Amino acid sequence: MTAFSAFCRRNCLYLAWFVCVVAVAGSLYLSEVLNYEPCKLCWFQRIFMYPQLFLLGIATYRADKRIIPYVLPLSLIGGSISIYHYAEQKIPALSKVLPCTIGVPCNKDYLNWFGFITIPLLALIAFALISILLWTGRKEEPAE
Repeated sequence: MTAFSAFCRRNCLYLAWFVCVVAVAGSLYLSEVLNYEPCKLCWFQRIFMYPQLFLLGIATYRADKRIIPYVLPLSLIGGSISIYHYAEQKIPALSKVLPCTIGVPCNKDYLNWFGFITIPLLALIAFALISILLWTGRKEEPAE
């Protein structure tokens, strides 16, 4: 086992919680400071990200890895929604399959850095990082 993977396994809760803090702070900054109105799919992604902030925070404080089986599905489901949302933004035909009828259209790009980095992609990266960190740390460290 490399030193980096041992570090990630040992500190998976701290690292996952930090990623979650950045994601929640970023989403609140975009909606409350920059006044970007979240679409329906953005709200669903928030529903799966925001509880992780508290769950991972408490688990980190208690150093309790038993929370991982309960939090990991939240990240996987939220990541799946992010994949669909990103695809809807980048593939125009998908926005016609299940169109957003209330509020901001789900295929609207508030951010489009370098032509491919959008808000759903940033959410997907956060969900993926949290999932990978929790998957890495799900087992106890071997005794040395």
